[in-house]
Amino acid sequence: MKEWLNKGEHWIWLSASTVSISVVLVLSLLAMISYKGLAHFWPHPVYEFNIGSPNGDTTRILGELQETKNKVVVEASGLKTLIPQYLIKMGNRDVFGIDFKWVSSENVQGKMDTLAKDPVVIERYEYGNVYGHFSSFTLNGKTTNDPTQIRSELQVQVAKGKALHSAITSIEKFDMGAVNKHIEDLRFEEKKLRIKGAFTPEDESRLKAERAEFQKTFIAYQAEVKVLYDQKETLGEVAVAISNGQVLRVPVEKVVQFWQPNNMNYVEKLGFFFSSIGHFISEDPREANTEGGIFPAMIGTIVMVLLMTVFVTPMGVVAAIYMREYAKDGLILRLVRISINNLAGVPSIVFGIFGLGFFVYIIGGSIDELFYGYALPSPTFGTPGLLWASLTMALLTLPVVIVSTEEGLSRIPMSLREGGLALGATKSETIWKIVLPMATPAIMTGLILAIARAAGEVAPLMLVGVVKLAPELPIDSVAPFIHLDNKFMHLGFHIYDVGFQSPNVEAAQPLVYATSLLLVIIIVSLNLGAITIRNRLREKYKALEN
Repeated sequence: MKEWLNKGEHWIWLSASTVSISVVLVLSLLAMISYKGLAHFWPHPVYEFNIGSPNGDTTRILGELQETKNKVVVEASGLKTLIPQYLIKMGNRDVFGIDFKWVSSENVQGKMDTLAKDPVVIERYEYGNVYGHFSSFTLNGKTTNDPTQIRSELQVQVAKGKALHSAITSIEKFDMGAVNKHIEDLRFEEKKLRIKGAFTPEDESRLKAERAEFQKTFIAYQAEVKVLYDQKETLGEVAVAISNGQVLRVPVEKVVQFWQPNNMNYVEKLGFFFSSIGHFISEDPREANTEGGIFPAMIGTIVMVLLMTVFVTPMGVVAAIYMREYAKDGLILRLVRISINNLAGVPSIVFGIFGLGFFVYIIGGSIDELFYGYALPSPTFGTPGLLWASLTMALLTLPVVIVSTEEGLSRIPMSLREGGLALGATKSETIWKIVLPMATPAIMTGLILAIARAAGEVAPLMLVGVVKLAPELPIDSVAPFIHLDNKFMHLGFHIYDVGFQSPNVEAAQPLVYATSLLLVIIIVSLNLGAITIRNRLREKYKALEN
């Protein structure tokens, strides 16, 4: 035993055990997030529950069994008893006021696993899901009571409704939004000319004519949207029998989709599963972010991380080259390196406060005074936005890139530098054409770490540009295509908002796991791309390093 300890093999086993435990914990965390996140999109069976009340009445409700936990009850004798408690998602929020209800097993009459017969789940644009049975369907004054025919006609009308909803959203969000932007630009142009004292009658007539043309286009869009809204109102109405024989009438124009989970086979459930994931990724959030998709947050996260990468790479590389290749070793350089290492440990909220004070108020305010004075007092760049968020995250991750790049430069043999200089190249040419290309794998390593940290940070972004709901995407088809002054949504902040600020905690919980899973996938995808580039560069310059 003593010989074994002297050889140091126990440290090897201890290190291996620690690494194994860490890997297991990480994989377990990812497995839990994946399971709970993906389970949100699976069509869960609908059960029928008979709930008794103290006065002897029985309430029949339909819903999904979401969670089961035991409640500890202490009897008079001191004996502790575990009583199962069930969380039921019963929907119909506009009727009951809540989506979820905790029920004690003591109040449940009959079996908990009694499947409802031919239930229907209707997802709406507001007030959540409807759980019940088809009662009737009314279209153009004609009423149908046959469930099979109701389902068939409802499928057709819901498809028409979704097409109309997409057309209305496109016109209101993009076409009418672009017209409003042009009208606002004309207002700013007039204000700019008046400030300069160069506003002429010709300018007035020109701007008036252009404004009239845009107003005409806007009115045409309004008329087109009104026609589409009128068409939505003619899609019919479905009546659903819900708990205790109540009938809830749902206009088809408010229906997102519907399904009958108890009647679906495995292939149909699988198709519904992937369709739900597609809707989650491609749609905008609804109902205070507790329903719908996360498309704006996903786009905002990706754009912010890519812009951060564009900003942090040249700053980090140039700083590392100067400290390694040009600066003389001494007290000042050692202090700079210590400061950079200390910056890596500064709380992220401090960077957010710095970004708000320096970038937003000082730099952004100065830009507004110099170039956008005609828009004041409404700020253009003197307010939190995409540009300042990206720069703040670039500063946050700058120490990682500098240290990683400097480590890579230190591993380049001095003989290669001397060989370049001996062949007549200048020092800058040697660094640019020999040293820097060989250090690119180390630079990519720093970027991988920077991307992983920047994509998951939330605290600084809350101060410099991230909002709960952004009306416009930071990137679109309107010039200049990337709107650096826009506020944006972020997956990390979306998780925080849904998980801790939501008025409907139970409904938000699955979305927290689903959004977390998507954020992990985005980070892994960006890192895999960087790792692939790094490996190719490493193989390219491997012979030179040897």
